[in-house]
Formats: sequence, C-alpha cells, structure tokens
Amino acid sequence: MAIERRTLLMGAVAGVAAGVMMALPKAATAATEGSLAPLPNRPAPISVKERTDRVRKAQALMRQHGFSAIVMEPGASMVYFSGIKWRRNERPTCVIIPAEGDIGVVTPFFEEPSVRETLEVPADVRTWLEHEDAMSVVAGWLRDHKSASGVVGFEETVRYFLIDGLTKALPSATVRNGAAVVRGCRLVKTPAEIALMQYATDITIAAYRYTIPRVEAGMRPEDINAIMNRAHVGYGGVSQFEDALIGEAAAYPHGSEKPQIVRPGEIVLMDCGCSVDGYQSDISRTFVFGSPSKRQREVWDQVKKGQAIAFEKAQIGVAAGDVDAAVRVYYQSLGYGPDYKLPGLSHRTGHGIGLDGHEPFNLVKNETSKLAPGMCFSDEPGLYIPGEFGVRLEDCFHMTEAGPKWFSTPSVSIEQPV
Repeated sequence: MAIERRTLLMGAVAGVAAGVMMALPKAATAATEGSLAPLPNRPAPISVKERTDRVRKAQALMRQHGFSAIVMEPGASMVYFSGIKWRRNERPTCVIIPAEGDIGVVTPFFEEPSVRETLEVPADVRTWLEHEDAMSVVAGWLRDHKSASGVVGFEETVRYFLIDGLTKALPSATVRNGAAVVRGCRLVKTPAEIALMQYATDITIAAYRYTIPRVEAGMRPEDINAIMNRAHVGYGGVSQFEDALIGEAAAYPHGSEKPQIVRPGEIVLMDCGCSVDGYQSDISRTFVFGSPSKRQREVWDQVKKGQAIAFEKAQIGVAAGDVDAAVRVYYQSLGYGPDYKLPGLSHRTGHGIGLDGHEPFNLVKNETSKLAPGMCFSDEPGLYIPGEFGVRLEDCFHMTEAGPKWFSTPSVSIEQPV
C-alpha cells in the first residue's frame, strides 16, 4: 500500500510539488526538506511599558466617553491590558480599569498565585472565597475607587451573568458596552504587535511549504491537518487551527462532515493559522492534487484577481464596506451572485485580526468604519460553487501611512500556492 501511494504521489502531485519547489528560494526549500526547528529572529514580547501605555490610553478614552471604569474577564482583552493569561469558567476572574490609577484584579482566592504569574502591570488584587459572590467583590472594588455611581463599561464579550451580577450588586452604577474604549485601543496595532503577527505569518507560510509537497493520494483532511500542525509547532508557533477541505467540501467555507480523500485532479483548500505570544496568523491556500482542469484554473484566477482588487481598494480613509463592494462588483460582472448568493462569495471579504483570529471590524457590506494606519485585516474573497468545489486565497495585510502592506505574499498560481 505504501509503495502504491508513493507511486501515485510521484505522478499525481508532481505538478504541485515541482511548481512549489521551483518557486521557493533556497532558504524556503531548506525549510521544506530539513528538520522542523523554530524560525530565527523571533521578535521580543510585548513590553511592560507598552502594556502600561495601553492602560493609560484606555483611561484617556474612558474620560472622553464618560466611563468611570471598564470591566473585562479572561480573553484577548485581558491579555492585552494586563498580560494575564487565564481561562473563562464558572468562577469569575475580572480585570477592572478605572478612569485613573492602577488596574484592579478580582479572582478566586485559590487562583491568585496562578493569576499573578502572568500579571505584568501594577494592580490592586482582591480575592473571593467559594461561598462569596465574586461580583460583590468587584462592586466593592469599584466603591473603593469612587466608581460606584459612575458609568461602568463591560468589554463586549463578557458573559451576561457577570453583567447581571454587577447590576444587582451595584445598583447605583450605570452599565454600558465598553467597546468604544477597548476597540479604540486594540484596533490600531503598534510596531511590536505587527512584528509578532509577521513572525506568526512566516511560521504558517513555512508550514505550508513543508506540508503541501507531502500531500499524498488517499489522504483524509485529518492526515493533512496533522502534518500542518506538526510544522506549525516545529517552526515555533502555537497551533490555532488547521482545516483542509477536499473536492466538493471546498465549496462550503467551513467544511463538510462527508468523507473526503485526496484523488488526482481534486481541489485541496487549506485554511490554517498559528499564534506567537497570542498574536495570530490566518492564511488560506488552494491547489490541485495533480493537474488542474480548465474550470479549476479559471475560478482560481478569478479569486486571485478578486483578492488583488480588495487589496488595491484598501487605502487610508476608505470605508471597510467599500473594499467588500469593489470585489462584489467584479464577481457580479463574471456572473456570480449577486451579493451573497451562490455560486459566488457567500461571506465577507475580510475580518480584523490580532490577538483574536477574528476581530472587529470587518471588510463587509455597509461597514462604514474607515481604514487607518495600524489596522490589520484578512483578504479572502473566495468563490464557492456548490456541487463542484470552492477556491479561497487568504492573506492578511496591515495598513501603513502609504496604504496596505501584505504580511504574506499572495499565491502566484494554482501550481505555485506558496
């Protein structure tokens, strides 16, 4: 069986593997053939000063928007402001940013030593015991910091039972969505954040270069995913997702439960990402195992042009929705859609990215937010043809004063996906 699979590989994958290897520079070829070792020149982690500056910026925005405090629970925003890497469960851990002064941390008594391990900024830490109400402790912290009668904002992903709990424990406070403050900080990335995202992207590209030539006839999605996962970790990333879709399953952006195996002439769509110090990559590549058909090549080339149109439209001051609209005008001229109808582009053109794989705001219809330096987005206007296949090419970019700049170089051709 192994001999048969190797024979099939030599014939069927020759077009993809040879094309990929010819296109790669010497360093990339070595990465494909050699051992899996962390990529060089890993950027420095986010500094304590930068994290402190984030808190001060949040406080300036809070005063501007009339907030006396912002409350958040474990997740990317807690990491962003405090460094605390924790998990959400039924026992609340909260970070509180007051309009002035150091942050507060409220956590279970027995979790305090663990929570302090990743705390990177000055903080007033308070604990609660198992028989106590955590949100009453949060309310007490707010009273002690003169926020009991003010406007308390919640980070927008906080679970309702925490909001409800504080409302009952502190009825004198006005509760509002704190997105204006948190987004106002997180939307624009600093050079240190950009560097970590670039390194994560470099890892995912190296992992694709390692994985694609190793795809063999008869493989299932989980086989391909396992190779990509191994490369992500080997090159120094923390795996976030590896998702291979084969044949007709590629027509459904997030896959199908139907059995899939690699066969000659079959589309393989891969969507993969990793993180470095929490900062994420998100890259999709589509190729054919063997020789592509005229139809596959035509659709692939259309998506490549759609991706280029989005990138060219993404200029400083342009509304995010206009980027999406530019792609849809082109696709509709080819007979796809209109709008989100299939065959065509059934999802947004792109999404924000950073500490979360999907962040506000999106490159999507009617989004009026304007692009500004430091913002980061995916560019992935796929085409999906139910009953046949789908093609998605996804690369991320960040906005500079001069316009968009790729984190990863887009695919050259269907034969040279990386």
